[in-house]
Amino acid sequence: MRLLVITYYWPPSGGAGVQRSLKFVKHLPQFGVECTVITVDPEQGAYPVRDESLLREVPASVRVIRTGTSEPFNSYQKLTGRQQIPYGGFANESKTSLQQRFFKFVRGNIFIPDARRGWNRHVLRACAELMDRGEKFDAVLTSSPPHSTQLIGLELQKRYGLRWLADLRDPWTDIYYHAELNQTAPARWLDAWYERQVLEQADEVLVTSPDTKRLLLGKSARLTAAKFHVLPNGYDESDFREPSTPPTDQLLITHTGTITETYHIELFLRACAECAARHPDVPLRLRFVGQVSEGVRRQIAEVGLSERTELLPFVPHDESVGYLLRSTLLLMAIPDVDHNFGILPGKVFEYLAANKPIICIGPVGSDADNLLEECGAGRVLAYGAYAAIVEHLENHIAAWRSNPNLDLPSMNHSRYSRRALTGRLAQLVRPASSAS
Repeated sequence: MRLLVITYYWPPSGGAGVQRSLKFVKHLPQFGVECTVITVDPEQGAYPVRDESLLREVPASVRVIRTGTSEPFNSYQKLTGRQQIPYGGFANESKTSLQQRFFKFVRGNIFIPDARRGWNRHVLRACAELMDRGEKFDAVLTSSPPHSTQLIGLELQKRYGLRWLADLRDPWTDIYYHAELNQTAPARWLDAWYERQVLEQADEVLVTSPDTKRLLLGKSARLTAAKFHVLPNGYDESDFREPSTPPTDQLLITHTGTITETYHIELFLRACAECAARHPDVPLRLRFVGQVSEGVRRQIAEVGLSERTELLPFVPHDESVGYLLRSTLLLMAIPDVDHNFGILPGKVFEYLAANKPIICIGPVGSDADNLLEECGAGRVLAYGAYAAIVEHLENHIAAWRSNPNLDLPSMNHSRYSRRALTGRLAQLVRPASSAS
C-alpha cells in the first residue's frame, strides 16, 4: 500500500501540531504502508516553534518532498515589527489593539479558510509532477490545521480519483478563536461551504475526540456516522524509555505546553497558595514548561507563588517528556471556550504514559474527563470548584507525606499508543476496510 501524506507541520516544525502526522508516518511502514510526505520548505514555512530533534524520528525509508509556499507572514512581520508569527487565529497576540483587530479582520475575511492557503498551489504542482511520472498511490491523507490543507485533498480527489482521508486535528468553523476573526456574512458562508465540501466529499474523516465527531457530523444532512473515525492523539512508547524519577525533596506539579488566561487556572493557583500556607512543611512547587502568557504570570505573582514556580521556555520534545517523568503530579487545563467538551490535547496521552496522577482543570463530563476516568489517571475539576480543588490537593499532600512517589500502578492506556492507533489508520487506508 502506498499513502501520500500532505501536512504543513513536519520536522523541523515543533509543538503539538507536528506530532500526529510524524508518529503516523513513523509507524505505518510496520503495517505495510509506504509513505510519501509532501510538506513545506522549513526556510519558507511559518512555524510558531521549531524542534530540530524531531528530524531524527523520520524513518529513512520515507520520502519527504518539500515545496515552496506563498504566505503573508513576512509582510505581517514587516508591518508590525513582530518576530513571532501569529497562530491559533492570532490567539498568541494581543486582543485589544486596533492594529490586531484589523489583522484579525483581514485574516478572517480575505484569507479563507486561513492564511496558509497560498501553500496549496505549490503542493498541487508537486503532486502533478508525481502523477506525470506515473507514480501511483492507494490513498492520500491530508492533515489539518491549517484547514486549507483539506482543499488540497478535495482537488486531488477530483483530478485523480484518489481515495481521500481527511484528518482534522481540531474543529474548523467551531474552533475556539473563530468568533474573534470578525467574519462578514459572505466570509462565514464561504468558510462553512468549504468545510461542508470537505466533510461530504472525503472518503473517510478522522477526528481526535468523540465530541468533535458529533460536532462535525451535524454539519450536513448528507453525512453519516460511518464516515467518521475517532483516532485520538496518543503517546509513543519509545519516548518513555527513561525511568520515572519523581523528586523526593519536593511535591512538584508540572504543566507542559501553552497556558493562557483562557484556561482559567487562577483558582487552582490560589488553591496551591492556600495549601502551601496550610502545610509549610511540604515543599510544594510548580513548573511550567512552554509558553506562559503574561496574564498567567501575573496570576502566579498575585497569589504569592513566584518563589515556588519555575518557568521554562519551549524545549525539544524529548526534554519535555523528561520533565514529565521527573514530576510528582501533572497539571492539565482545557480552555474555557465554546465546544471544549471535545478538546483532547495530545499531551494528555503523554501525561498518561508518564504514569503520574493528573489534575485537570476544565469541563466536568467532557471527553478529557471520561478519558481520565477510564484510565484511572486523575479527574477533571471545574474551573470554579475552588473547595474541590483544595480538597484534591490536600489529599495528594497527605499521600506525599507517606510516600513522595505518587506514581500510579499500571494503567489501562495501551490502546492509546501511537503504534496501536496507527494500526487502526492502516486499516482505513485499505479501501475494503470496515474499521470503525
